[in-house]
Amino acid sequence: MLSHRPFQPKDSLFLLTGLVLFCIPILASYNASSQLDVIRQQGELRIVTRLSPASYFLTDQGPGGFEYELSKAYADHLGVNIAITLADDMEQIYKELRLHNSHLAAAGLTPTPERRQHFTFSDNYLQSRPLLIYRTGDGGPVPRSLAEVNLERLAVIAGSSHEEQLKALLPDDNAWQSVNNLEMVDLLEQVHSGELDYTLVDSTEFDANRAFFPRLQVAFPLTETQPLAWMLKKSGDGSLKNSINRFLALPETQALIARLAKTYYEQDRRLNLVDNLTFRQHLRTRLPELRPWFEEAEAETGIDWKLLAAIGYQESHWNPRAVSPTGVRGVMMLTRHTAREMGVKKRTDAEQSILGGARYFKKLHSRLPERIEEPDRTWLALAAYNVGRGHLEDARILTQRTGQDPDRWADVAEQLPKLSQAKWYKTVRHGYARGREPVVYVRNIRRYLEQLAWESRFQAVQNTPVPQASEAVGPPARLPDTL
Repeated sequence: MLSHRPFQPKDSLFLLTGLVLFCIPILASYNASSQLDVIRQQGELRIVTRLSPASYFLTDQGPGGFEYELSKAYADHLGVNIAITLADDMEQIYKELRLHNSHLAAAGLTPTPERRQHFTFSDNYLQSRPLLIYRTGDGGPVPRSLAEVNLERLAVIAGSSHEEQLKALLPDDNAWQSVNNLEMVDLLEQVHSGELDYTLVDSTEFDANRAFFPRLQVAFPLTETQPLAWMLKKSGDGSLKNSINRFLALPETQALIARLAKTYYEQDRRLNLVDNLTFRQHLRTRLPELRPWFEEAEAETGIDWKLLAAIGYQESHWNPRAVSPTGVRGVMMLTRHTAREMGVKKRTDAEQSILGGARYFKKLHSRLPERIEEPDRTWLALAAYNVGRGHLEDARILTQRTGQDPDRWADVAEQLPKLSQAKWYKTVRHGYARGREPVVYVRNIRRYLEQLAWESRFQAVQNTPVPQASEAVGPPARLPDTL
């Protein structure tokens, strides 16, 4: 017969001691790894963002966007892969962070008081201002304050900083619309089409997208300049936040941010309203038929099809039957001599003209001295396409005589107009040329190229489905030493 002894207090102590000894290795293992250590061990940095021509988009050439490139650079800095999750709305971004599905949100976010209650933020990397946007040409007065705005015709994205700002400024009036499942670009489109009268957009985002909406203008800034930062879930160790802040403070990161801001946000060379409207009309009516041949020319020559299309637009506005008073013809406006040299039998045949123009541009591009780097090499080749290689070389000689750099487009552009002045053109080999024309020519093509690049981003955003799961993007790569 088994005997039962009473449970003694020392038995409890024995069991507790055993439990503690059992848990010590587990607790030690758990505490040893910070959030940053875990990311490095797992080899993946998980980012949540939103589709936008500035933040993130996906083309045939791969992903792009300010937020993507900056967060990819940080992942490269850590030596890990990056995984992108695309959120439908702000609530999904919050959920991704709360559930630890993503390590950080990179979506042009403002650290508002309400957000700071639930999340933490990195140091600032850009400054922006919330702008009230309206459509020109409707005949009404331009509002100068919220008191002059018909709030029922104003919409903002639900959960956005703009909604929070409106609630703070107008606590007793919520007549505006807060919309879900729409992107900022969708609201801009609705204002541009007249479905809405107003929306609120950060200045950085508006600068990145205003090329798509030429009738939209700024009425007034809603508040003072505000910072943009990455948003993270509040964490005890702070290792990820500290690492991000150290990365953002690096000189090479600051240089990268400046370059990305210029690429995605700055539009110093915008077309005027009439040119923009005409260009966008031709994008819809003329470019689709010609684009396959521009892409075929890229495949043959290696020249970006968008650059070739920009040349074609400057030359003929994508009109295959265009003829100039001087006798040049076709999409790429080839002379008889150039057409014959490039194997073009019929200059008004769009396919032949585009392929011939691409071959000719590649020839000019390749004949420049090897030491000339991009993008100056391309701008100089464009000038040669317009004015001729001989006159370009004359301008480069004049540039060298002044002590400037003959391999730098900005310096050569200053000297080209001198080729129409006898005191200068008599001193060079090829004589007189209308030197101002290639300067305008290159400037216009750069504008059209910029428009085409933004249009590609815009279309990529419109055509990219939002996946339900994270999508790994590319292997890690080292942050370049020179940016």
